[in-house]
Amino acid sequence: MTLQNIKLPDDKAVNLGKVYDAIVVGSGAAGGMAAHVLTSHGMKVLLLEAGKRIDTSKELKSDEWPYEHPRRGEMPPDRHALLPNEYTIRKPPYAAGIKANHVHSYVQAWGGSDYSKNLIVDEKDHPYTGSNYAWVRARALGGKTNIWGRLALRLSDYDFKATSRDGYGMNWPIEYKDIQPYYDRVDLLLGISGVKENLPYLPDSIFQRPVRLNEAEVHLRGSLAKMGRTLTPYRAGVTTDGVKNKYRMRCFSRGACNRRAGGCDIHAAFDSPTGLIFPAFDGGNLTIRTNATVREVLVDTNTGKARGVAFIDTVTGKNYEAKAKVIVLAASTLESARLLLLSKSRQHPNGIGNSSGHVGHNFCEHVMGPGVTGIYKQKIGALRTNDDGRPGGFYLARFRNLTEKNPKFIRGYGFEGGSGTTIFPGDAIEQPGFGAGYKKKVRDYAGAFIDMGAFGEVLARYENYVELDPQMKDRWGIPVLRFNYHFGDNEKKMCEDMAETAQEMFEAAGIEIVSVNKRILTEGWSIHELGTARMGNDPKTSVLNQYQQSHDVKNLFVVDGSSHVSAANQNPTWTIMALAWRSCDYLAGEFKRGNL
Repeated sequence: MTLQNIKLPDDKAVNLGKVYDAIVVGSGAAGGMAAHVLTSHGMKVLLLEAGKRIDTSKELKSDEWPYEHPRRGEMPPDRHALLPNEYTIRKPPYAAGIKANHVHSYVQAWGGSDYSKNLIVDEKDHPYTGSNYAWVRARALGGKTNIWGRLALRLSDYDFKATSRDGYGMNWPIEYKDIQPYYDRVDLLLGISGVKENLPYLPDSIFQRPVRLNEAEVHLRGSLAKMGRTLTPYRAGVTTDGVKNKYRMRCFSRGACNRRAGGCDIHAAFDSPTGLIFPAFDGGNLTIRTNATVREVLVDTNTGKARGVAFIDTVTGKNYEAKAKVIVLAASTLESARLLLLSKSRQHPNGIGNSSGHVGHNFCEHVMGPGVTGIYKQKIGALRTNDDGRPGGFYLARFRNLTEKNPKFIRGYGFEGGSGTTIFPGDAIEQPGFGAGYKKKVRDYAGAFIDMGAFGEVLARYENYVELDPQMKDRWGIPVLRFNYHFGDNEKKMCEDMAETAQEMFEAAGIEIVSVNKRILTEGWSIHELGTARMGNDPKTSVLNQYQQSHDVKNLFVVDGSSHVSAANQNPTWTIMALAWRSCDYLAGEFKRGNL
């Protein structure tokens, strides 16, 4: 099979004198899905993306060997990636005072950073202020889907109705039965690999061929089953059997899935451009304008409704306006909140859609850090295998606060982990010694290591919020975000439990413990920011209704992670797309009925 290329019209060819049916701001998982669904209903859509177009089929070079690259895959020396300790000893804006010409977030400190340097933003152009937060952003067509971690999980009523179980926070305005058909549609359109486990708190998808567990992982799965816990093959948003899409190829377990920040140059792993945007463009109803940094939602002074957006050409700095009957924000949890707050007018003095005062608040995500590394002794000295091309190892589903009530914290956490042999043995740098003995030990132990790290729910709190900084602006003169965000006692106690249980589970499996990590990583490390414009039934305590439609402005929708009421502990990308699909079906119906 040969991947098809696409030729998109130049940005200058976009007709800005036209009134589109809808403008979608942002081209990641949410924006791509909105464009895909709305155009499928026959609506004329203008998709605006602040970043540039990057052909990731050529950019990522995932089968290039390290020796074929002049710096073995590393960035040029004039670029700096923030290190973990810099997020704790420095304060935002993190790039201030750093001499390097370009400064990137921590993901660029991983291997193969040269291949993703054009996708991840330069912190010097995109500063922010306030409390410590590791904010990872991508500015390119497709956004962070170009390099996402691929774990594709569903939420359940244990999450949507969590408040009914423990009394904290607010229930979502939907139940699992409302979103389940849209999860199914996302599965079938984009492809997901995995194994059915019949867990009520981690619903199954419509799976394609799973990623195979290796020997150490199978052993751990068996041990955990005796404890009533479920380790399942990584539920990857990757098509392993293929989907009907000429821009994508099925996974055949090659490349550098675990050696770089992410990305798939054959697009077996879902990304928004090849999975959603290019097929939508082929339908004839989609117009794409890249390098369009939206700075405001414009309002009709007579009706108070949204009438379009103002944007700045990211390259030239020129100002433009685009007009539409419906505005759909999908710029990401934090950028959409920023846009809402920036869009002040006589009708909306606190920012558009913000009569509740909740825009920017109830900010939540996942806490990370605790985990365990061990040695599965049966694999010491074993023949090497090739596990570089696996799109993931395993996922250990939540087991806390399901049937029992933990006395120290509410909600739960899961673990991501893996084992196997990669071309860069993870222990090689830390292994003491030199010469032939050193090399033999590295080779002997290369496939014996197994590790896992936890992702836990951060509670949505009103007092965790972002706001506009009154002084600092970005490269384009737009006020930046100021963070007011900290983990609470619930997260800290949960992390203590993560480390304790991780060690207990490895010991129970007979895996030799190498290290137990108890350190909590800086806020934001999970790259799963959520909340800031939550859904709800009460306009006084929420920003959007169950269809991600503004309570205040009926032709304004916000379809990204900002709408999530709580973070749960599952990775959010699949839920973001299922919700966006559901909301855009509703939007298209209301549009046809003339209700917007």
